[in-house]
Amino acid sequence: MVQIDTDYIGDLRCEAEHGPSGVTLTTDAPEDNHGEGRSFSPTDLVATALGTCIATILGIQAEKHALDLDGIEISVEKEMASNPRRIASLRTDVTMPTALDAQTRERVERAARHCPVDESIHPDIEVPITFHWPGGGAAS
Repeated sequence: MVQIDTDYIGDLRCEAEHGPSGVTLTTDAPEDNHGEGRSFSPTDLVATALGTCIATILGIQAEKHALDLDGIEISVEKEMASNPRRIASLRTDVTMPTALDAQTRERVERAARHCPVDESIHPDIEVPITFHWPGGGAAS
């Protein structure tokens, strides 16, 4: 179990503390929802969680199978819906630094597509993940 403590600090900003480490982060409402966009919004953190979770799962695969995957780049594009206001999609591009054989590539992609955050996202949210491999190969 992990506890996150959040304080509302005013002006649509919050400060959250990660219980085990004491690390804090600040959120701010986005400009299109009454805020100033001075930091991550709460929904930005969902997109951040997805990208970092995929990267972590790929790192675990790299350790488990002695793969050199340092330099993976992940970009998550969050799109909001307006009625109700919610995340509509999290389009994710994963740029892989190393070419892998087809079997290893399939295993790595499958693991990334089943990261805990992706598995926790509501099914109404579109979460397409596209892998870009050296040599121009892309897989959705």
